[in-house]
Formats: sequence, structure tokens, C-alpha cells
Amino acid sequence: MNELDARHRNAMKGDEFAFAEARKLPINDATHVRNAIARFDQVEDVTDAERDAAWKRILTAAHHHGVEVSEKSWRELGKPRAG
Repeated sequence: MNELDARHRNAMKGDEFAFAEARKLPINDATHVRNAIARFDQVEDVTDAERDAAWKRILTAAHHHGVEVSEKSWRELGKPRAG
């Protein structure tokens, strides 16, 4: 399922979101994991500790859904890669 309607989104468990308490950035499939990474820096009103926890959930979901992530930390997002 790539597009979530309100009914399905509301039925999801908190751990299916990068930001579980705020229920922001679903990570329930590979498409949503990629989207969560792309939109990570757009999330507002969260602390760095919440970002750290969300990034860990994203990495776990990425591994589970076979999504390759080159960044080790959310702080690396949008930075040029060495090489």
C-alpha cells in the first residue's frame, strides 16, 4: 500500500511512524521509508532527541524493507558525500 487514506493511517500503530508520538512520517513500507528520509528535515516542532529516535526507527524499517540508506545520521541528510 503506497498511498494512505485517513482510515488506514489512523489504524496504524505508533511504531509504524518515524516520529511515533506525533504520528509523523509513516515507515510501513519501502516507499514510505524513502519518503520519510526525503522529508525528514521538513518535520517541525520536534527535539533532536526525537529526531535521533525517529532516525533509528527509519534505519530499522529501511533494513526490514530492503531500502539502502547511505547516511548514518539524520545530520548527514542533504550534505555532499565524499568521494
